Amino acid sequence: MKVSLIIGLRHIIKVLLAVVLASAGSMAATSAAHAGETSTGITLTPVTTQTIPDDPEHTLTAVVVNLAPDARSASHRHAGIVFVYVLEGVVRSQLNSGEVIEYRTGQSWSEPPGTVHSYMENPSKTVPARLLATIIAPTGAQLTTYDK
Repeated sequence: MKVSLIIGLRHIIKVLLAVVLASAGSMAATSAAHAGETSTGITLTPVTTQTIPDDPEHTLTAVVVNLAPDARSASHRHAGIVFVYVLEGVVRSQLNSGEVIEYRTGQSWSEPPGTVHSYMENPSKTVPARLLATIIAPTGAQLTTYDK
């Protein structure tokens, strides 16, 4: 069961990546209209939200996370499991106060439910970074909660 779930999730991520890459030009033109920039230099561009066909109690949500040069994220957690793929640039990430890991274009990580995403930044002073974040969470849940 676990192996088939992993294979299924890999397929979903590949499909979402294809959608993102195919629509990158139109998303860039409309990202300002659909995403609110935070004080940390991070914007979110929605890609899709779909109820899981065989499990309507869970929804898959995908967003492109745009990190301006030197952008940082506050400590936060997500309502479900998260898969992150680096589309462009370099991102440093720390989960549950563990090791800070640097991810480059083409690399990915996952965050099991309940993970604290302690730290994330774009270390470049000049080059933006982009991520595809896919969250599978209970339908209707608040997807991100920032720590105080």
